[in-house]
Amino acid sequence: MLRSLYSGISGLRSHQTMLDVTGNNIANVNTTGFKASSAQFQDTLSQLTQGAGGPQQAVGGTNPAQIGLGVQVAGISTNFAQGSAQATGRATDMMVAGEGFFVTQSGGETNYTRAGSFDFDANGRLVSPDGAIVQGWGAVNGQVAGGGIGDITVPREAISAPVRTTTASATGNLPSDAVDGTEVIQDVSVFNAAGEERTLSLTFTKNGDAWNVVGQDEGEAGVPATGNGTLTFDANGNVTGGGALQVGGITVDLAAVTGVAELSTISLAEQNGRSAGTLESFSLSPDGTLVGSFTNGGREPLGRIALANFVNPGGLEKTGGSSYRATVNSGDPAVGAPGTDGLGAVAGGMLEMSNVDLSQEFTNLIVAQRGFQANARIITTSDEVLQELSNLKR
Repeated sequence: MLRSLYSGISGLRSHQTMLDVTGNNIANVNTTGFKASSAQFQDTLSQLTQGAGGPQQAVGGTNPAQIGLGVQVAGISTNFAQGSAQATGRATDMMVAGEGFFVTQSGGETNYTRAGSFDFDANGRLVSPDGAIVQGWGAVNGQVAGGGIGDITVPREAISAPVRTTTASATGNLPSDAVDGTEVIQDVSVFNAAGEERTLSLTFTKNGDAWNVVGQDEGEAGVPATGNGTLTFDANGNVTGGGALQVGGITVDLAAVTGVAELSTISLAEQNGRSAGTLESFSLSPDGTLVGSFTNGGREPLGRIALANFVNPGGLEKTGGSSYRATVNSGDPAVGAPGTDGLGAVAGGMLEMSNVDLSQEFTNLIVAQRGFQANARIITTSDEVLQELSNLKR
């Protein structure tokens, strides 16, 4: 009789814990990167009132008789299933698509999170809303460094180094029906190693069935350079000779030029040099690389986000702020680049939403409430029995 009272009390406590867990899940239904939890119950020790009896020749065996002493919370597990994606359009918002956690540092402590709502602080460091610094690998001269991870920093004063022009290309058509002596002149801006701009000019002159080509480059350090060649075409207008022209240190590719009638569309389309440029914006690649876009048209890596994974993610300890810390049962973190060693990819301009299923949580709420009521009924019923026992004296 008294055992039922304490069984009821244990039931009240356990279902109160289930209500607490469910209420926390519902409260965080819109929390970025939140992972729902669930409470698991198990029975407590049972009192043995009669032991088991083995079978004998004339008597069969008997089973043990045990009375349970209530229920207890066996554990509270976290569901690390992928949450839905929400597009935000912010370059600093990031989502892990697959396994893995972002690595952050705060006050010398390393934490792990799935919430990728990041931004830059005054020092250009990528930080979470509570100021934890995102970890990864920096870039030096456009190359992502290896070794250990550190703070991800994107300096707004970053500069893309100038690139000397070494190649250029021409496209379009030279009219095969042009009269001899016809000239077509095309210019393109090229750059020296310091990023200084100058002009490269090509003059195409019709000469019978061919076109003479003269290249003139203002040259580096005021030293001009010239180059000469002859373009010839077959009956279909395809280049058969003179497909390249050397002007100083620049190789001009003319292989894409055609020579059919009536069209004069020749142009110098591309060259591989550029001046110095300042950082304009950046984007995130699926492999976690932050790629900067510069005013000179250059694109260079600025850094790479690191991810970490665990043998047992369920062993992680929640630290608040949608973050976790490693424990003895989670295993050591395996840190790597997104898309490698079983780690997921990283999507920019998106956030991972909470994986709370409201329909399931409201069902759990009803189950916990009814369980609490049923255990309360155990206590009141046991109390009535005790009252009847006390009334026997009357």
